[in-house]
Amino acid sequence: MLKPSVCALSVSAAITLAAGLPAVAAADPVKVGMITTLSGGGSGLGIDVRDGFLLAIGENPDVEVIIEDDQRKPDVAVQIADKMIQSDKVDVLTGIIFSNLAMAVIPAAVNQGKFYLSPNAGPSALAGKGCHENYFNVAWQNDNLHEAAGGYANAEGLKNTFILAPNYPAGKDALTGYKRYYEGELAGELYSKLGQTDYAAEIAQIRASDADSVFFFLPGGMGISFMKQWDQSDIDLPVIGPAFSFDQGILGAVGEAALGVKNTSQWSKDLDNEANQAFVAAFEANHGRLPSLYASQGYDTGKLLLSAMAKADVDDADAFRAALEEADFDSTRGSFAFDNSHHPIQDIYVREVVAEGDVLTNRIVSTALEQHSNVYAADCKM
Repeated sequence: MLKPSVCALSVSAAITLAAGLPAVAAADPVKVGMITTLSGGGSGLGIDVRDGFLLAIGENPDVEVIIEDDQRKPDVAVQIADKMIQSDKVDVLTGIIFSNLAMAVIPAAVNQGKFYLSPNAGPSALAGKGCHENYFNVAWQNDNLHEAAGGYANAEGLKNTFILAPNYPAGKDALTGYKRYYEGELAGELYSKLGQTDYAAEIAQIRASDADSVFFFLPGGMGISFMKQWDQSDIDLPVIGPAFSFDQGILGAVGEAALGVKNTSQWSKDLDNEANQAFVAAFEANHGRLPSLYASQGYDTGKLLLSAMAKADVDDADAFRAALEEADFDSTRGSFAFDNSHHPIQDIYVREVVAEGDVLTNRIVSTALEQHSNVYAADCKM
């Protein structure tokens, strides 16, 4: 197991050759700086992104990966990025989980000529007028899964939802996305503190409202705390959320309180394509646990990087950028392409939390949005 600190890794051209892609000779390895959350709240998300990315890269001497823990602190992330760019001379940056850290790091990095491949955070500020030719999001634009949840609420006939998210960029994008597609009324709208673990006051407000349902975005430990307290409250309302609050790394901690909850995701372990089946099997074999949404996003980010390396030298920025734009790799999601803002065009699904033996997991029950992009792309002038 890698420790949540600094590490370096090399990886082999055999991976690109096995995929039937021509290897491009490079004088030096492509140097990747991974800044991610490996300690404290949210560490499970960063660990899964890291493990998925490294699984994709394999043992390739043409890639060197430097990994550092941002501790979920924007100032720490900025210090690490500065060191990686100025001292380590990285070619590509990746790994950031939280959108407030992404906004602190990414604009400066790409404006210095570095490529940034996001395996998670997709703030709206980087999708529209703030898009950049060197920024690629391999996960989703922040609003996307929440837009799908709003559409699902309509399909279920829900008319008065209470909505809740943390007060940071991804939380604001979440509720904006839900409201964009949801056609009913709001029983209430709350922004909680990022990292909050006590939701007694929020649950009391929901109880006092005339809500017919609850939608919440509370990633990582925040969602675990909320669902445990929600279960103890005995409030009988349907709960809807994005995958971030009901993903594989969270369900074990939430327990049976999550059974039956519907959540939206662009990925699920039961997606029936060859790349996904191989990924799920390899991740479980290597790590002894089922992969999460975050692990799949880290894996696809690694595969995207290798596909670009097979076609262009990272020192030729225009050629490397064009190779990234082609997204010529077998995604765990099946169909995958970039829109003009370098965010994914992909299907988004509704999943249900189910028990498979003693393990809680998700299964797809429907497709919420087909070949979905993002609303901000119209303002991107690339």
